[in-house]
Amino acid sequence: MTGPRRPHASGGVLLRPWRPSDAPAVLRAFAPAEMARQSGGHPVTTQAEALDWIARWERERTAGTGYAWATVRATGQGEALGCVAVTAVNQVHGCGWVSYWTTEAARGSGVASAGVRALARWAFDDLGLYRLELGHRTDNPASCAVARRAGFTAEGIERGKLRYEGVRHDVERHARLATDPVNFG
Repeated sequence: MTGPRRPHASGGVLLRPWRPSDAPAVLRAFAPAEMARQSGGHPVTTQAEALDWIARWERERTAGTGYAWATVRATGQGEALGCVAVTAVNQVHGCGWVSYWTTEAARGSGVASAGVRALARWAFDDLGLYRLELGHRTDNPASCAVARRAGFTAEGIERGKLRYEGVRHDVERHARLATDPVNFG
């Protein structure tokens, strides 16, 4: 699949494909040092790098290996408030890996959890996936709260999984299944 058959919205948040006109918002989003990790190892410090970031997602979408969506207000107007994505899509096993971030201005507003809920619904309905997984550093309670509000159940701790600037971090893994009650309420 190359995209949704219909717009997906949840909690006043709409998912839409990234577009080149979003480059300034992407650049602002990646300005904080903490966000550098979210760029997938590709710096996003210039307009050209922001455009490349957007183009990489379009290549993933075309290949069927990853799908990233800009989260915007349900009106579809205004600047992107964040990103939700499903990557490592494995159609054999019906699994995918979820990631998300928001701009500084959108943090704490429910944009991330609403976006992840909409992404999960799309991944189950349109991609036909059965299991979605995500993980967050154990020292990131805000990300844990997003996962739980989006209907993802904690499954355990992966010790020393991530390394940033020479420091190892434990990760809490969460998952949501297409058959979970949260999908039918």
